[in-house]
Amino acid sequence: MKSLTWLNIAAAALLATSLALVWFAAPLEASMGAVQKIFYFHVAAAWVGMVGFLITFVVGIIYLIRPNPKLDWLGAATAEVGLLLSIITTVTGSIWARPAWNTWWTWDVRLTTYTIAILIYVGYLFLRGAIEDPTRRARFAAVYGVVGFISVPLTFLSIRLWQSIHPAVIGTATPTSQGGFDMAPIMALIVILAQVTTVLVFAALTATRYRLLELQDQVDAQRALALQAESDLPSHSPATASVAK
Repeated sequence: MKSLTWLNIAAAALLATSLALVWFAAPLEASMGAVQKIFYFHVAAAWVGMVGFLITFVVGIIYLIRPNPKLDWLGAATAEVGLLLSIITTVTGSIWARPAWNTWWTWDVRLTTYTIAILIYVGYLFLRGAIEDPTRRARFAAVYGVVGFISVPLTFLSIRLWQSIHPAVIGTATPTSQGGFDMAPIMALIVILAQVTTVLVFAALTATRYRLLELQDQVDAQRALALQAESDLPSHSPATASVAK
């Protein structure tokens, strides 16, 4: 598919451009220095990953109302890419936390709820891999994707509901939440570009994974037909075979 190829090329080109701007054009942050540059893609990966889970949630509801294999493929693709971005968020956040909090990891409420969300969607993938029948797999995955989504708003609201050392980048945090960002215009521009880049990368990865799931479904269908045709072939009894021999 040419459109998918061009989408992947555009995503790769924009990602390379964004990374170059982050490392060579964005000024160093006064207190944290170079490690602050993680911020540009750390935040983008976090919210785009959650959007992936949101899409899985929505298509899961639609699938339960009107089953369609395409919805199942989309739900699976967005869950996988959302999980990938969430893992990237966790890794980059840990690298950032080392100089900022003097530790690689702390069981802060945001980090805890985020880890739970990641484990829930790891379970989603295990569930899909454990069920062979496509229809049952799609139905169970849709239910799981709908129920498991509760971890996403819980993660977002965690620093507003409980005391946390994690900064609230979007919206108003509770008085006990700490942190914030005051960016120069060039930094704000690169932040926006990083958001757009991450969305495009998400779209490219999701479209690619969707296509692979579609092809896998076609292969499975052909295999099932081949097995059915083989089982329908007339079999020769030993006696018949002996006479023929």
